[in-house]
Amino acid sequence: MHRSSPHTSPHHQARPARVRSARPEDGAQITSVAQLSIVGLALLASSLLTLSCSGPTRLELVGTVERKTLEMATPVSEVIVAIPVRLGQRVSAGDVLVRMDAEVARAELEASQAAVAAASATLIAAEQEFGRFEDLRRANVAAARQLDEARRARDEALAAVAERKARLTQARKHLADLNIRTWADGFVDQLPFDVGERVPGGGVVAVVLAAESPYVRVWLPARVVSRAARGAPAEISIEGLDEPLTGHLEEVASEPAFTPHYALTERESATLVYESRIVIDNPPEGLRPGLPASLELRLAAHASDTPAPDQLPGSEPEAQEPDGSGDGQSP
Repeated sequence: MHRSSPHTSPHHQARPARVRSARPEDGAQITSVAQLSIVGLALLASSLLTLSCSGPTRLELVGTVERKTLEMATPVSEVIVAIPVRLGQRVSAGDVLVRMDAEVARAELEASQAAVAAASATLIAAEQEFGRFEDLRRANVAAARQLDEARRARDEALAAVAERKARLTQARKHLADLNIRTWADGFVDQLPFDVGERVPGGGVVAVVLAAESPYVRVWLPARVVSRAARGAPAEISIEGLDEPLTGHLEEVASEPAFTPHYALTERESATLVYESRIVIDNPPEGLRPGLPASLELRLAAHASDTPAPDQLPGSEPEAQEPDGSGDGQSP
């Protein structure tokens, strides 16, 4: 009996494979995809380069409020007899803050004045004696040795008067120094002693906060110094004040230092920094130093946007060396 093979069944006959010929538009699609990939990579590289060159334009920093502080000290150990100012009072340069007992200083002044008077009288007598011996010597009555002795006595009297006058000036200065004065405008911040107390020599009897604008001391990381321009604006938040203040970058140190442990974040604790000063614009009256502050400093987008090197904070223009040509004309 004849059996039909399964391979010869109409339902199991192999179909010939279809081979599709390449079309021109397929190559164009492949080329377009490659071009788009190249353009995308170029844009990504450009973005990364821009970010690495520019960086953020705002920098958060922390620091402390500082201001110029004047410490007034007594030159000698004396008793306080009067304090004509009170804490917080506004004072001007030259105002008396504390008066020390001046009885001994006045006595020294009077003694110096008497010494000057005595030395002046001695000088008058010595000049008269010298004049008399000059006349006698011209008449060949006095010996040359006598004239020399009279001249030496007159010179010694002149030196004594100069010395007594110098001591008189010193005594006047000592007396004036017992009136402790401020040498700058400001506010009375501290009065450590009371009337009747004896202050040791060199002891501080008054502290004045200068009227100059306070500032915030911060430390700029070395990576952003090239983009920190003098006058760059900053927004400052100070502990205890409800509203933020404005300020500007005034000074950047010319020499770097290592980051203080409290100045920046942990990741920047080992970087080099530059001590900087952010002056507070329109500060509230009586703003005390030592208050913690945080601020946001605006930086230039690129280092090229900052002033030239000779215009950066803490820098000085370099002197131009002569070219040695002499006539200044080009060859």
